[in-house]
Amino acid sequence: MAGKPRRPLVLSEDERRTVEGWAKRGKTAQVLAYRSRIILRCAEGLDNTAVAREMGCTRDTVGKWRNRFIDRRLDGLSDEARPGAPRTLIDAQVEEVVVRTLEEVPEGATHWSKREPAKRVGISASSVRRIWQAFGLAPHRVEEFKISTDPLHLPTGNGGRRVDGLPGGVLVDRFATRSLGGFAESMA
Repeated sequence: MAGKPRRPLVLSEDERRTVEGWAKRGKTAQVLAYRSRIILRCAEGLDNTAVAREMGCTRDTVGKWRNRFIDRRLDGLSDEARPGAPRTLIDAQVEEVVVRTLEEVPEGATHWSKREPAKRVGISASSVRRIWQAFGLAPHRVEEFKISTDPLHLPTGNGGRRVDGLPGGVLVDRFATRSLGGFAESMA
């Protein structure tokens, strides 16, 4: 056989149970399950070429996971740390931004801007934006109906009219009457 001789891979009973569990369990990350199947086939005595052909990958991939498993055992199947800057936000800061956004209203405003929670928590506004994006938060988009209590509020061509039964005889536009589900119609 040409090339370097392959290193023998022998699994203990505990390792075999663990690796088989990872390979078969549906909730295991697919990357880990794939690596586990490679290790199981290598433990059966197959060479890298046969395992690669069977698994649909390259010999180098099989060799990489064989060697990492032999060197580090079960820990070798995990992903290594990725390059880049380490995380600077701690979970408590993320939680505080999310809780403030969902449960508090800023003083003198109708919704949070990126800068307010950033200032209060001590992080950057771009970090607040990334947190909001990760959690699907958009405090500037109101999902509930709000009636203007401003007596000078005039609709912009929406066919608005005053509804006397509502507090202060506020002005409601035709789109609002639809979203009120007939409530404004009955008050007219």
